[in-house]
Amino acid sequence: MSETHATTPVFPPGRYGRRREGGPRRLVPIVWTLVFALGLGGLTWGYYVRYGSTDYTADIIGWSDSSDREMVIEFRVRVPEGATAMCMLRARDFEGYEVGRRAVTVPAPDGGGTVEVREAVPTKERGAVGDVMGCRPAS
Repeated sequence: MSETHATTPVFPPGRYGRRREGGPRRLVPIVWTLVFALGLGGLTWGYYVRYGSTDYTADIIGWSDSSDREMVIEFRVRVPEGATAMCMLRARDFEGYEVGRRAVTVPAPDGGGTVEVREAVPTKERGAVGDVMGCRPAS
């Protein structure tokens, strides 16, 4: 029975490039990952502050399809004091296709706050669902 001993390979000098001694360098990728994460977090926060928080929030209260050519949508919108909101209303049919759309201007109540609005949206056929697509400051 013969025993073999493992030996470290010997490479010709200069043939395979520089050989690194020690373990892999992990500090550089960790630092770059942290810098990237902080930059992404800052960018996210900036967009949230600029676009994420709004003073013009709208909630749908209900709708009624009073005829084949009109749908009445009732909604509640919060408008800051001294401002005016522009809200986009939409009527959809039973299959979900848009059959009517209308922009509505909503003035703020005295002192600002919530306003309940009831508006008719003209439709090209009978609507089934009313939506408030969103509200923004009126320009």
